[in-house]
Amino acid sequence: MTNYHNDLINYISRMDARRKLALHSCCAPCSSYVLEFLSEYFDVTVFFYNPNIHPQSEYEHRLSEQRRLCGLLNIPLVECVYDTQSFFDSARGLEQEPEGGARCRKCFELRLDNTARLAKAAGFEFFTATLTVSPHKNAGAVNDAGLAAARRHKIEWLPCDFKKRGGYQRSIELSRQYELYRQHYCGCTFSKQD
Repeated sequence: MTNYHNDLINYISRMDARRKLALHSCCAPCSSYVLEFLSEYFDVTVFFYNPNIHPQSEYEHRLSEQRRLCGLLNIPLVECVYDTQSFFDSARGLEQEPEGGARCRKCFELRLDNTARLAKAAGFEFFTATLTVSPHKNAGAVNDAGLAAARRHKIEWLPCDFKKRGGYQRSIELSRQYELYRQHYCGCTFSKQD
């Protein structure tokens, strides 16, 4: 089994200078620890692209918390378009899939592909995602989607599993410290039903 976290640390230790990294964030609580960790090594900009989040009021709440956290940490934030139709199109036929299944993989692909495209166009060298900090997300599936997007858009994906080495626990501690809203479902209408 790949140890993404150790591989990431080894890779970072070989870099000779800080680089620009686009970080796809699903929410402020998940980004809290990831920002703390990555900001030591990269000039990080958060990309908030989450067309899966439903309803729009939930999306706005999560985006508001991401804005607040980025402001507190002085981290730039790119607010991407909230285009729910792209999520529903990618999930078509997979509505009955269990959480963590094929529908989630399509969702990872959609969000990471868009982040890679935007990051490349904006001149970023690397991109990665906060998604792997959650114990409910399959790090292998997220990394597969990230690597595929990286190949398509010719940008480097930073493989990760941020829940390792206490990352998930640290995200909970930071969420308390910053009094961040922690949602009770992944985001899409299907996960809310589960």
